[in-house]
Parts: sequence; structure tokens; C-alpha cells
Amino acid sequence: MFDQGFFERILSQTFHPGVMIKSIRSTSGGCINNTYRLETDQGYLFVKWNQDEDERMFETEAMGLKLLKSHFVYQIPEVFGWGQLEGKNYLVMEYVASKDRDRNYWRNFGETLALLHQVTSHQFGLDYSNFIGKLPQYNNWMDRWVDFFIEKRLEVQLEMASKKGLVNKKIQDQFQKLYMLLPHIFPVEPPALLHGDLWSGNVVTGSDGNACIIDPAVFYGAREAELSFTQLFGGFDSDFYRAYNETYPLSPGFDERVEVYNLYPLLVHLNLFGSSYLGSIQSILKRYQ
Repeated sequence: MFDQGFFERILSQTFHPGVMIKSIRSTSGGCINNTYRLETDQGYLFVKWNQDEDERMFETEAMGLKLLKSHFVYQIPEVFGWGQLEGKNYLVMEYVASKDRDRNYWRNFGETLALLHQVTSHQFGLDYSNFIGKLPQYNNWMDRWVDFFIEKRLEVQLEMASKKGLVNKKIQDQFQKLYMLLPHIFPVEPPALLHGDLWSGNVVTGSDGNACIIDPAVFYGAREAELSFTQLFGGFDSDFYRAYNETYPLSPGFDERVEVYNLYPLLVHLNLFGSSYLGSIQSILKRYQ
């Protein structure tokens, strides 16, 4: 159930003067937020809200969307506002009205992501830390990807998993052995602007029939990490990978590195959803001992 007055107060706080609501419909969202489509006298809006989560989650999501929007060719939802009201955190965005996919949907997406990954920075990281799901993601600037990946990605999640009793000392020792190998595994490439949480659930079809990416966890990182993540839960169409590689060719041996990059999202899922992801992590570590 929802309280229309709550949404009216959100819109009044976001737009001055307030926007009139014609109808409200609950939509399918993730496991963290409540999501609604609002029909208003100014068009459709999308509102997310949660309670008892970090108040900076929506602020950093909005900042990430704005950063991506400045570089991504196709649609990124416009952010209208975020804040707190009555003990709840909220985010107000453009509602993405999907249409049928363009016949070159996957090829266009692959080319566009390759162009996004050519946006670079002086170091790996970001000016601010953000979130992956509801977990903190620390983005302190670092010079080398291997150091950033170990210290700001794997070690943070591994320590969290250890505190929750999800990993034992043997697994922690296996990670330490892997760390010694990573400088010889990863290619040296410039930092790339990444969506940061790119799987099929965070890609929708926009009003132009092309890919629209949502729910980012942006930072400047290794583009291979992003491409690896896309393969973790079923993967994208082969035309996507073909077009990406034609536009911005990957270094030789990428396929052999995919599972190493995916240790990070697997650890995230371990911490979010429990021990069902531990077997996949152990299987990867075993190959590098």
C-alpha cells in the first residue's frame, strides 16, 4: 500500500511549485528499494524510496547517473531530486518508457559502451565513494589497477564476509596467494569510466529502442572488469561483445581473466545474499593456488 500524500510531499519538495499526481502504480524493483511510477500533469515520473538504508545511497546514485549521462550516447534517466522525508530516503527521476528494441540494439550497445570506456581519468577511483547494491564501495584514488582492485574491492568485501562468518582463514589465505599473481594476470590499461554494476537487470530498453543503463555504481576502473561482470549472470548477446571488441579491442587473453575480475561481484553477492555464492568463489581460487 502507498500513501498518496507522501508522494505529493516528495514532489512538492522536489519541484517548486509542486506537481499534481494523476495516478500511482507500484513497479517491480530490486530487493532494497520500493519503486513507483507516477503519472502527473507534467508527465510520468519514477520514484524510489527506502527506509533504514544509508542516506547517501540515492545521492551517489544520482551523481553517478549524471556522470554517465554526460558521456553515454543513448538514454540515461534524468534525475530531478533526492532527499529525506518522514524518515524515508527518496529519489525522483525521469520514467523510462520502453519501446521495442532497435534491430541493431546489441550492436549499438556494444559500440556505445566501448566509447564510454574510452572516457578516462588520471587514476583509478572516483572523487567520492558510493554503493554496490546497499554495500559501501570505496573509490579512493590509486595509481595502479591491481592495487585498487585488491585494496578497495576484494579486501573490503573479504573483510566484511569474514566478520559475518561467511569465509574462513583458508579462503582468506587463498586470496593472499592470488594477490601475488595479479600483477602478472592483468594487462596495463588506462582507467575507464565504468557503470560499475552492469548486468542484465540494470539494462532496460529506452524510448529510442536502444539500451538505457540504470542503477550505477560508477568509478574509473579496468574496463575488463565491466565486461566480465556482464557475463556473470547469463551474459549479453554475442553481437554486443563483437561490436565492443571491434570498437575498442580487448587485450589478448581476456577470456582467461574473466573469472578473476568476477571475484568482486561474487563477494558482493556473498555478503548480500549468503553462502550460496561461496562455491563459485572457492572454485575460482582453487585454479590459482
